[in-house]
Amino acid sequence: MSDAGGRPRLLLPTLALLTTITAVVSSLGAPLVPSIASAYDIRLTTAQWSLTATLLTGAVATPIVGRFASGRLRRPTILAGLAVVTLGTAIAIVPTSYGVLVAGRAMQGVGMALLPLAIAVARDAWVGEPMNRAIALLSVTTVAGAGLGYPVTSLVAELGGLPAAYALGTVLTGATLLMAWRHLPGSAEPVPMRVDWAGAVLLSLGMLAVLLAVSEGEVWGWTSPRTLGLGLAGAAVLVGWVLWTLRSATPLVDLRMAVRPGVAAPNLVALIAGLGMYCLLTLSVVLVRADEPGFGLAMPVWVAGVILVPYSVMSVLGNQLARGARVTLGPGFLLPTGCLTFLASTVLLALAHDHLWQLLLAMGIGGVGSGFTFSSLAVLMVPHLPQAETGSAMAFNQVLRYLGFTIGSAASVALMAAYGGRSHGFEMTLLTVSSLFVVAAAGAVALDRAAPRRAAALPTA
Repeated sequence: MSDAGGRPRLLLPTLALLTTITAVVSSLGAPLVPSIASAYDIRLTTAQWSLTATLLTGAVATPIVGRFASGRLRRPTILAGLAVVTLGTAIAIVPTSYGVLVAGRAMQGVGMALLPLAIAVARDAWVGEPMNRAIALLSVTTVAGAGLGYPVTSLVAELGGLPAAYALGTVLTGATLLMAWRHLPGSAEPVPMRVDWAGAVLLSLGMLAVLLAVSEGEVWGWTSPRTLGLGLAGAAVLVGWVLWTLRSATPLVDLRMAVRPGVAAPNLVALIAGLGMYCLLTLSVVLVRADEPGFGLAMPVWVAGVILVPYSVMSVLGNQLARGARVTLGPGFLLPTGCLTFLASTVLLALAHDHLWQLLLAMGIGGVGSGFTFSSLAVLMVPHLPQAETGSAMAFNQVLRYLGFTIGSAASVALMAAYGGRSHGFEMTLLTVSSLFVVAAAGAVALDRAAPRRAAALPTA
């Protein structure tokens, strides 16, 4: 069945379901980490890899999929990506070993790379205001889906255990795969761009080494040869990746574009806001589940899911507030406001976390900051980009956001342990994250002021 424009009638619902894959993947992560640690009898920092592996895969897969899936390969790439995610959730159902679970979670991270492809399909299928409404809907479903996914999957895990939660994920991703196979159109665009596979390998190895050193430093010792050697080796590989990328004719991401006037500030904020957001979400789950003398609310896993509801609802409100602020106060107001709102959330939670209502209030404020920040990134970047380079620049911004998610996931629990754990470690970790938001707000203001002066000296094509 097709509509009057020749599009499959269920194309928009299919794309909306596709964009919830990111929410489904994330909802099978943070709230379940303490349950995974208990089920597999492992440390919390080790269990955190069930979330970090997903985010790491998403960070690496996004630019690769974005390059590979242009042109006629877009539809088969989306279908293949959904198949990988479905298989990953199915693998996680069977309680075999923690290594198998992490492998399944890493496969689920491919779903995080599919959001830009869904938006690309919408751009081809609609024009004008219908296209704007479709893209806005796809953006909202990721936030709303997370708000629904966290409590639902947490409740399912509470009633049926971890296998039931991953079985729910398998059903949802399998249904999405069937819908996409039936209703997703092909593309008549030319041959896709080349993928810098060497750059992808370097980026993956470098990030993996650094994150492994950060997450395991507490056990190995922060000054041990293993921790220092792995961390320095990872940093060296990342430097090598930068040099390789700058010389590549077909780079995985265009690093030169990342520091252009008007683009540098959104990229800086995407990285730090992503890091801070996942620190906030991860530590909130730790607070809900912890039951230690002087620290923790000792509540079940479904409550860990419910805490994201005010965050998601207020993110939508933050998005609406950002639209009004852009018109009345100007675009330069958006990113500093988002960062300072995030700052208020983390400082509040660091100072007051003895009751659930305090946590819910902090999460609501953080949601406003999230809506202000993440909804503004594309709006601020696009006027400073040539049309042909918009897709590449937005993909890199999304990679930075996923890198922030990954670092925040791996570093939050490790940093809390390094500060001594319990209430003191919790407070100091949040205050450390708060200082990063100050840096991001100041950097956004400085870069925004420098942009008009520098833009005049740059070519526009």
